[in-house]
Amino acid sequence: MAGKKQFDVGLALDAAMVQFWRAGYADTSLDDLSRVTGLNRSSIYSSFGDKDSLYLRCLDRYASRYGDRYDQALSHASEEPLRAVRAFFEVTLQRIADPDVPEGCLVAQTAMATPVLSPAIAARAIEALGFQRARLRTALNAAELTEGDADAFAVHFAAVNQSLAVMSRAGATQKQLRTVVDISMSALSQALHGRESLRYRSSG
Repeated sequence: MAGKKQFDVGLALDAAMVQFWRAGYADTSLDDLSRVTGLNRSSIYSSFGDKDSLYLRCLDRYASRYGDRYDQALSHASEEPLRAVRAFFEVTLQRIADPDVPEGCLVAQTAMATPVLSPAIAARAIEALGFQRARLRTALNAAELTEGDADAFAVHFAAVNQSLAVMSRAGATQKQLRTVVDISMSALSQALHGRESLRYRSSG
């Protein structure tokens, strides 16, 4: 007796993720998803649920994949905070420059579309943005910034990171995007050097 035709769940999710990422939730139809995944509608429903459920799976997959890369970049923030934060931004810049994936950011696109999305999807996007701020705040705290400065820079860097994705979809060049990063890095450098100067005066 022949069994059911098997398919690679990961590859199907990646294909659906890229489709949502490229076209957006509203402009991606079930026919589009069927085309890119190679699954018919009934197989999509039986494997992933409805369109909202599949989108949530794709959003989680995206956030996990790039979140791991951001965490790795920031893992040495206590020893080399400037290098770590620049590596954080480099994850985004490399993704933007990657010809195999769409420009922009799936989380940022989702956040901008929250008024027309289901409450569950909107909440997941807001949660993902919160995780981004939290990982930055943890790294900056490890760099021994004051709690207030760490929180302020975390909010700023998360906003800059999302703006890079939006700017890339609007045609900004890598040079322009790196200029934005350089200005943010300069502000962090000044804050860190100010902390070091204060520490030196306090111990003198």
